[in-house]
Amino acid sequence: MSILAAYVLPHPPILLPEVGHGESHKVEQTARAYAEVAARVARLKPDVLLVASPHTTLYADYFHISPGVEASGSLEQYHAPGVHLEVTYDSELARRIEKQARGWQLPAGTMGTRDEKLDHGTLIPLWLLRSVGVACKVVRIGLSGLPALSHYHLGKCISEAVESLNRRAVFIASGDLSHKLAAGGPYGFASEGPIFDRRLTAALAAGDFEALLSMPPDLSEAAAECGLRSFQMMAGVLDKKSVTHELLSYEGPFGVGYAVAAFEVMGTDGERAFGERFERARKQTLRKIKESEDAYVRLARLSLETYVSTGERAHLPDNLPAELTHTRAGVFVSIKKDGQLRGCIGTISPAAESVGMEIIGNAVSAASHDPRFEPVREDELEDLVYSVDVLCEPELVTSDAQLDPGRYGVIVQTGARRGLLLPDLEGIDTVAKQLEVARRKAGIGPNENVKMARFEVVRHH
Repeated sequence: MSILAAYVLPHPPILLPEVGHGESHKVEQTARAYAEVAARVARLKPDVLLVASPHTTLYADYFHISPGVEASGSLEQYHAPGVHLEVTYDSELARRIEKQARGWQLPAGTMGTRDEKLDHGTLIPLWLLRSVGVACKVVRIGLSGLPALSHYHLGKCISEAVESLNRRAVFIASGDLSHKLAAGGPYGFASEGPIFDRRLTAALAAGDFEALLSMPPDLSEAAAECGLRSFQMMAGVLDKKSVTHELLSYEGPFGVGYAVAAFEVMGTDGERAFGERFERARKQTLRKIKESEDAYVRLARLSLETYVSTGERAHLPDNLPAELTHTRAGVFVSIKKDGQLRGCIGTISPAAESVGMEIIGNAVSAASHDPRFEPVREDELEDLVYSVDVLCEPELVTSDAQLDPGRYGVIVQTGARRGLLLPDLEGIDTVAKQLEVARRKAGIGPNENVKMARFEVVRHH
């Protein structure tokens, strides 16, 4: 046997009467859809439930799989200690998933447990399924900070492991949608919240798993979602499978989006190889980006690739425009991979004899000396996207009213501590936010007096 079905399930504690205390009617649509899913799972009689949860042990570069033979947990943190659950893990299947992941060179396994208790993202779906008699073994899988395609590939490993052990399995993708749907909600409002939820629910309703993989990271981050990577893993579990696709409910009564969706396996379908399609589209996009790079960005790429591949610094090419060889300025080089920052280093004032040499030096520094990241590896080079910001001369300002994060970067300074933030950055849309981040980078407290300067940049993509 293999994967029988997969379900998207949210985890609002208020669903449970023991937590809701009469308020559960506010998520009535979700409760009805949950009950429908629970009845379907009971009819399927699975041997094992695979639960992907965003609230269990999470690492930036590793997928944590349930260790040991059993676990327990409760909703004591929600003042409902009576909601207590004990589960038996399918240890053999967990080990087989780890083995399959090694074959894909995916970092996944049972090492590094931080808390063996069941998290609420795992416990709530299991509690509601247990209420209708679904009491089989469980494998719990954590998410990671790795790219969408890594989550998809781990899903494929899960499916392969299930098939190799002849399990009847149901996959539960636990996760809420945006947490920023309403100003009065616990997380406030962001315009990206409703946009994200509309795109996500449309993808679930259509069974369009490629749309799950290609969701823009900046949109997901601004929407403050928690379930997307669970859903991307689910898409991999269902790779090349013919499935039904139903969006059973969606609501957001507390400013958080709750979706319930069902995908039941009908057979095989080689056309539903969404990971392969996504990877082809991604590579085509990267080729087009590389083909459109101007001289500034091509120089940054040349510098980084030369250094990472050979350990040597690149020389200035002979055919560069004069502004790269005969002018001086501060320069920042930014590197992204899969839509996420991979390194950014720059100089406020020129430190080299030309802009071109400034780019060469800062590209190497961004790749190997940004303390937030490990040095760039050679096998990453084809996946990198670059931008180069050439700084104009800073000018002192005396008021926040003279700042504009869309147009101007900002420099804050007190004594020897100085922080800089470039303009037009994702997630920095107010002066207050811009100053907060610039102060934090410099280690300057919110109440310390600072000198401020603004500057414009010429940005090259």
